[in-house]
Amino acid sequence: MKRLLLVAACFAAAALVGCQKEEKAVPEAPSAKVEGNAVVFPAESPERQSLNVEAAQLEKVSVSHLTGRLYWDDDVTVRIFTPVAGRVTAIQADIGQSVEAGSPLAQIDSPDFGQARADARTAYATLTAAEKGYARSQDLMTHGAAAQKDVENAEAAYLAAVAARDNCRARLARYGGDENGTNEIYALRSPIGGTVVERNINPGQEVRADQMLANAPNLFAPLFVVSDPTRLWLQLDVSESDIAAVRSGQRLRIHSSAFPETAFDGMVENIGAEMDPVTRTVRVRCSVSNPSQQLKAEMYVLVDALSAPGTPGHAAVEVPARAVFKRGGQDFVFIEEAPGRYLRQAVKPGPQQDGKEPIFEGIQAGQKVVTDGCLLLEALLEAANQS
Repeated sequence: MKRLLLVAACFAAAALVGCQKEEKAVPEAPSAKVEGNAVVFPAESPERQSLNVEAAQLEKVSVSHLTGRLYWDDDVTVRIFTPVAGRVTAIQADIGQSVEAGSPLAQIDSPDFGQARADARTAYATLTAAEKGYARSQDLMTHGAAAQKDVENAEAAYLAAVAARDNCRARLARYGGDENGTNEIYALRSPIGGTVVERNINPGQEVRADQMLANAPNLFAPLFVVSDPTRLWLQLDVSESDIAAVRSGQRLRIHSSAFPETAFDGMVENIGAEMDPVTRTVRVRCSVSNPSQQLKAEMYVLVDALSAPGTPGHAAVEVPARAVFKRGGQDFVFIEEAPGRYLRQAVKPGPQQDGKEPIFEGIQAGQKVVTDGCLLLEALLEAANQS
């Protein structure tokens, strides 16, 4: 029995020694190192298996969906008011009619215009008399029959008549008339060529020169609006989150519910310098080509803002949205610089769309970014910085 106990004790001791040797033979898993903003894993580290990376891709043509309102292009539009008071006697142009610069739109029986004509004729007559008187006084003085004072008075009268004539001529020129004729009929003309797109005037209507200063909308409306319907402006009220996707010169594709099968071309021309404090939007003005004149002013349309890859002022690469994380108000990604080495890089992202996030600054196409495991890497960095 003693021998059996002794043998069993020996086997137990040998087993214990063998177990201790086996435990010592298992090496500890190597730990990650932090070097500045980079986390480095040894090749045999199991933590690397939890990290997934994906290469940043050249950005495809992206589309931002916006809404807008069409209105007349002010570069080719004029809103016409009357410079004289009077009563409308005839309408010579209607909506949809093409007119040239100087074409008559309406006739107005205006005492103001008649008075301006009468004043001009009087000024011309006074000038003629003053000119003759000045010449006569000069002739008399050469024969000793007039004093120098009389000649100077005649000269002053002549110069005053010239000034009065020039003033009356300028006044008639502002009206677009001349001193010829004796009636009071004023022709309201179009200052530019185009198409009459709006008319707010009727025969017999009384109009005034200060009508444009009235506060009442029915009085403030211009008598005629002449424009080029093939050119329109588009107003976009872009929210703060979308403004990064809009830039000057950007191509637009415009859709109207009236023509669902047709897409119209446009371009961003001007981006407002301030944000509306009430609506929290930025006003963006765009130009729209409308050669078929299908689109109409004051239509509401849907707008696709197209962004080509690598366009100046726009992102050139895109990454999965889950690769971007925020710390302290700044956006970051982890870039795989080499196998097992991951660098935290600050980036400037754009608005997320379809699971992708455009990157304006910070990385280039082809660089590999961590898509799964960013929080693990960030936790290692934070722990190293706090130690």
